[in-house]
Amino acid sequence: ASRRAMRAFARLQGRRVNFDPAELAGAGAPGSPWTVDDHRTPLPPERPGPPAPGGSWETARGLVRDYAFAPPSLIRAVHRPADDLEGRNMLLEGRFLGLRFMLGARVAAVVDGEREIDGRPARVWGWHYQTLEGHLERGQMDFEVVKWPDDGTVAFLIHAVSRPARIPNPVVRLGFRLFGRRLQLRFAREAGERMRRLVGERLADDGPDRPAGPPTVTVPRATGADGPGAIK
Repeated sequence: ASRRAMRAFARLQGRRVNFDPAELAGAGAPGSPWTVDDHRTPLPPERPGPPAPGGSWETARGLVRDYAFAPPSLIRAVHRPADDLEGRNMLLEGRFLGLRFMLGARVAAVVDGEREIDGRPARVWGWHYQTLEGHLERGQMDFEVVKWPDDGTVAFLIHAVSRPARIPNPVVRLGFRLFGRRLQLRFAREAGERMRRLVGERLADDGPDRPAGPPTVTVPRATGADGPGAIK
């Protein structure tokens, strides 16, 4: 990670979520300022029943846990893998047109259990992050891997609720207004494609040539952090 990214990551400890999560309850209602997106990517199916050891669902769960589905051409994540997943700070280094944006997020919750989806019981594992002060957006993104035991269907789900944050820089504000929505949809599309490809490769390859790990940066546990302030 660059020195700039490391400094920005250190500052995340003092950052707060940049919106009131209670506002998300009204997302999607008429007149709501929030944009709601749902994306579903089919993954290789399994036999009916609970997730198979080493199968499609377990493989996808590992990729979701490590944020390995994120397309590295758009986003690279800096975090400390030794930290608990829930509550983990993540610096999302966004890349676009040769520019880099340091975007802070924090994992707010981990989901592990069963719930009904599409009127059918499903086995679900995933997590969601919320945006922090200094992010270009406000909102929450959920990433889940789901298996329907009745027929063995497996899928990767992305649920996003977002709205623009206050962006002081007028050039960045204009750029986000022109390209932000396009990049949101591109991220979801490429993340789904990458997830499907990685799951297929890892299921097909159990040998020593298995594809390399996720495109994340391992950060040693810090002994101190810069004080709060705008990410630069």
